[in-house]
Amino acid sequence: MDLASIKNPEFLKTMSIDEMKALASDIRRFLIEKLSVTGGHLAPNLGVVELTLVLHRLFDSPKDKLIWDVGHQSYVHKILTGRAGQFDRLRQYKGLSGFPKRSESEHDVWETGHSSTSLSAAMGMAIARDLKGEDGDIVAIIGDGALTGGMALEALNHIGHEKKDLIIILNDNKMSIAPNVGALHNMLGRLRTAGKYQRVKEDIEYLMKKIPAFGGRIAATAERLKDAFKYLLVSGIFFEELGIKYLGPVDGHNFEDLIAHVNYAKKTKGPVLVHVLTQKGKGYRPAEATTSERGTARDRIKSNPARLSNPSMPRLLTAKSSATR
Repeated sequence: MDLASIKNPEFLKTMSIDEMKALASDIRRFLIEKLSVTGGHLAPNLGVVELTLVLHRLFDSPKDKLIWDVGHQSYVHKILTGRAGQFDRLRQYKGLSGFPKRSESEHDVWETGHSSTSLSAAMGMAIARDLKGEDGDIVAIIGDGALTGGMALEALNHIGHEKKDLIIILNDNKMSIAPNVGALHNMLGRLRTAGKYQRVKEDIEYLMKKIPAFGGRIAATAERLKDAFKYLLVSGIFFEELGIKYLGPVDGHNFEDLIAHVNYAKKTKGPVLVHVLTQKGKGYRPAEATTSERGTARDRIKSNPARLSNPSMPRLLTAKSSATR
């Protein structure tokens, strides 16, 4: 697909899953080729291709607000909102910003760098929406590294208290500039391996309702029982204790899984967090293999060809880093 021909993301709503997979391959190839010349945050954006496509498919930007945190994971968002033709001047004087920029596009609703501000922004936008009697979804996409910031934790406390309708997408790639550390990071690690408890809770409620005569009454009064199950099924259910519904973890590179969970989140009243697992550098072996953030390097394309990690994707040239972050 000619990415420079994209004017807005509306076309995604009628695409098949196979067409979206092909588009994801085109976007990854475009990012590697363009950033090998200009520099930029390569690995984070390779990791959010499918997630960004799904968000723009299911939401109506800019009526629905997409808030990116950290801001450098917004390159795919920029491509889908009509700015692919400006990537030759990415991060250059009077060129395309490497972060969301309100003066660039109506789709950039919040200017974020590094980091942890998206949840407070989302909370403020949700309050303003409700005071004005408007509708529209508020979606904050926050990385697991950014979630450890003090402002993000303060916002989680506020969100859980106010119970406003908003969606948090936790983009969990286990990394920030370097491997994350700390208690919250360790808790997310347990959630990654704990599996999905939401489906189990729903199955329990369904089975209770099937009991003749008393089923509905039992199900209606069984919240404490269901809550007990979540402690058995998920270690450290941090978000639910704050009053934020937790969904996941979700494979961030599986379109069907992403669409199902984000649609469920859209229908959920109150604040909901979708825990999405992504791979930083997805599709490009040098970026996948690194253990530190080197995605801002300017790469010199060499002549020896090498495939991406997905063998169905087009052949690309191997890039050798010539600059550090």
